[in-house]
Amino acid sequence: MTRCTASVIGLAADSEHRFSKMPRSAITLVRDLGVRGDAHAGLTVQHLSRIAKDPSQPNLRQVHLLASEFFDEARAHGYELAAGNLGENILTRGIDLLGLPRGAMLRLGRRAVVRVTGLRNPCRQIDDFRSGLLKIAVKRGEDGTVVRRAGIMAVVATGGNVRLGDVIEVILPPEPHDRLEPV
Repeated sequence: MTRCTASVIGLAADSEHRFSKMPRSAITLVRDLGVRGDAHAGLTVQHLSRIAKDPSQPNLRQVHLLASEFFDEARAHGYELAAGNLGENILTRGIDLLGLPRGAMLRLGRRAVVRVTGLRNPCRQIDDFRSGLLKIAVKRGEDGTVVRRAGIMAVVATGGNVRLGDVIEVILPPEPHDRLEPV
């Protein structure tokens, strides 16, 4: 278990399949489903493109978390972003989400816990939202590999309420750790 000073600084949900979500002061996470009232909640895939391919796949993308530090970098490039703009449910501050291993658990507030499943795979919808923003969300590493920076995906392990200002506690899985891949 690792204690850190990470916190929840933005929350969003939307019952419709829109790119951006509506800001909230609190959300409720439901075990094995996701964010109550969000279009992406469910046992099986809820993203429209994935439903079209195979609607029976398990939903590994119940909760989208994004580091607000990404917003800071986007701002340095002239993009002003707010909670929910990129479709994230939980906007964090003070935690290296992209550096977490698969299977890491994040306790959000008093009770809610999500299990990290992988990386969000940024798509052209980011450029449809703000032209050129995809170049910040996807970069090339020094070794030429693709670096996806638009947040991580998780499933709900323990339900509960999440509020603005809640502290985030990281619980790492046993080693060896598996690095995050797109889900």
